[in-house]
Amino acid sequence: MRLSQSWIIAAKDLKTLRKKKSIVYLVALIPVFVAILIPIVIGYVGQKKTPAELVVLLPAFLFFYVILGSYLSTPIASYTIAGEKLEKSLEPLLATPTTDGEILFGKGIAAFLPPLAAVLGGSGLFMLFMDLTTKGKLGYYYFPDWNSAVVILLLLPLALLMSVQVNVIVSSKVTDIRAGQQLGALTIIPFIGVYASGELGLINLGDATTLLIIAGGLVVVDVLLFFVSTATFRREEILTKWK
Repeated sequence: MRLSQSWIIAAKDLKTLRKKKSIVYLVALIPVFVAILIPIVIGYVGQKKTPAELVVLLPAFLFFYVILGSYLSTPIASYTIAGEKLEKSLEPLLATPTTDGEILFGKGIAAFLPPLAAVLGGSGLFMLFMDLTTKGKLGYYYFPDWNSAVVILLLLPLALLMSVQVNVIVSSKVTDIRAGQQLGALTIIPFIGVYASGELGLINLGDATTLLIIAGGLVVVDVLLFFVSTATFRREEILTKWK
């Protein structure tokens, strides 16, 4: 596989996506909105919580950015194949000597980088605002710590990679952007389950061992999805059967 070809495809997709204002605003603004909203809510609810209860809640709220990252890749990945097919801009690429692997990798990069950058920035603001909100209650700045580093630097990229691969597979099989987004958005369900379990105290999202176990599971899923995507992507089917 020629990585240079994949980067060319990714650069072309990123340039095109910049013209899609609805996608740009969605990806850029939601992480910032959440970074502001959750500390406000915690500032209000925290008045009724003990420091011990807050320490349980804070890691779960940070994990919300894993959910957000997996969701934000959906509109981008859906557009890069299904959207381009509808706009008649995908056929010229599929007709080139570029391999399926190079196309998948290039489109994966384009769907991976923007939400990763947005969520990293948003999570940084979240931790800053959360520290300012809770310092009076806890007596110290909670973020950043080693566990938050695992969530943001390990779990987030792995979850985002999983979502990108699922969405690329789905968008290569459907002919409607909305259908691709609806199906691809289902990837957030497992992460919502983990988040809810953390909020309810069923699992400890502030425990490094728990986080690493989740990360290990995501590595396995990502590897399996890589083989599924390369085995199921059929450029001939996209060129001849989509209408």
